[in-house]
Amino acid sequence: MKGIILHGGHGTRLRPLTHTGPKQLLPIANKPMSEYCLEAIRDCNITEIAIIIGGVGSEKVKEYYGNGEKFGVNITYVKQDEPRGIAHAINLCRNFIQDEKFLVFLGDNIIQKPISEIKEKFENSKFDATLLLCEVDNPSRFGIADLKDGKITKIMEKPDEPPTNFAVTGIYLLTPEIFEIIDNLEPSWRNEFEITDALQILLEKNDNISYDVITDYWKDTGTPEDIINANAQILENISKDEFVSDEKTEIDSDCAIIMPSTIGKNCKIKKNVRIGPYASIGDNTIISSNVKIENSIIMSDCKIENGLKINNSIISSNCHLEGNNRDDSEKLFLLGEGTRISL
Repeated sequence: MKGIILHGGHGTRLRPLTHTGPKQLLPIANKPMSEYCLEAIRDCNITEIAIIIGGVGSEKVKEYYGNGEKFGVNITYVKQDEPRGIAHAINLCRNFIQDEKFLVFLGDNIIQKPISEIKEKFENSKFDATLLLCEVDNPSRFGIADLKDGKITKIMEKPDEPPTNFAVTGIYLLTPEIFEIIDNLEPSWRNEFEITDALQILLEKNDNISYDVITDYWKDTGTPEDIINANAQILENISKDEFVSDEKTEIDSDCAIIMPSTIGKNCKIKKNVRIGPYASIGDNTIISSNVKIENSIIMSDCKIENGLKINNSIISSNCHLEGNNRDDSEKLFLLGEGTRISL
């Protein structure tokens, strides 16, 4: 089997975080969210992976992942010149896939349940596809599967009145038969080629699609709130012995790190700072002078000082925030790369 990670799109709901790069490279617990997808595919013993790139920051994706060697995989890059839908993106990988079954991950999906058993079951089956479903509170945001007697009876994209709350997650196990379906697919009202439409046609053709339900954590990280939630969930699994990335990070004795949290390489935490719980601090960041950070993501090369109290925030790389020690109010930030703020 082979793997595909979709790494394109504009990430409009995450602006200004995505003005300078793709959303899939935004860090969760100090690791790009798409790296969790790559690890999940690799842990299924799939080492041939195509990454579909397009939009802002495509070269940053290549720069980070390279040829895949440092991640134990071989990476092929496929360019999607404009966002024309998931089905269109998958169809661009036809020559890469050839006649093999394959596993698709949307690069902004976070899952904690290993799927190697699901992959093995699909690989040894005669199903045309296997979908991973998850019960959600807001099903109209997602593609939805209608179920009856243990079978999928219908697949639809973001219905106004969802018949169930089983979302079709951005994780698909497919066979090359899907390519013929996509070739004859009509674009949706969004002028995109929807994977849910392709799967519905495949279902009507052969009635041979299986499913598995994710009962552990799954998150489609499409909003800042989703990213902060995923960061907290992943940090729950960080060991107390692993929360600091290297010995070059300096933490003064009068500073407190409240677990679960993680601090990157070559950081300086000084002068009565409190970090955590649920805080991720990126590499080469300086935090000093009575700053408090909770339930937030601070990316690399930032400087935060002088009494700022930060909660439920995402601060992009190379930002400089200077507080006012007389202001004791809690601040919420959503800041793009290179922002400068002095209060």
